[in-house]
Amino acid sequence: MILDPKRLPILETERLRLEPLTAADATHLYPIMGDPEVMAYWDVPEVEDPDIVAGVVQGQVDAMTGGRAIYWAMRTLADRAFVGSCELSEIDRGHRRAEIGFMVGRDAWDRGYPLEAMRTVIAFAATSGLRRLSARTHLGARRSEALLETLGFTEEGLLRGHILKDGERRDCRMFGLLL
Repeated sequence: MILDPKRLPILETERLRLEPLTAADATHLYPIMGDPEVMAYWDVPEVEDPDIVAGVVQGQVDAMTGGRAIYWAMRTLADRAFVGSCELSEIDRGHRRAEIGFMVGRDAWDRGYPLEAMRTVIAFAATSGLRRLSARTHLGARRSEALLETLGFTEEGLLRGHILKDGERRDCRMFGLLL
């Protein structure tokens, strides 16, 4: 498999440049992760402490160094504005599979950035030797579910009570795509 943690890919789309996430990107992710509307369907509530976001991003950088994931900062080509992040995580080389995910700031919603970015990430995954991708959404995250369906993912099941958030159990939907 081509996924080499020492050579992290930079991907480009018609409007975006996907660059490996760095610790410095925590300052850009902080306002996104602090937005309750963005975080409504995430495993954790909005984050009020920038040090927590910095710790999350450092964990993602460490996962890339260890070859377990690739996290990209999504920036517009036109002005290099940070619009969000996307990922291939839980990379399992033995079974040739990984998870995908994405997070976009509310001011970039309804512009098609996640669809554009994820099409490129999926193409990269396929050419890198991965043969299965999965994604998980919280029940009710219709925008994310619709995006996954547009990308060709199929709903594979319901994980009842999978996440504990704000003191309540939340169900999640699992989606899969064979490459």
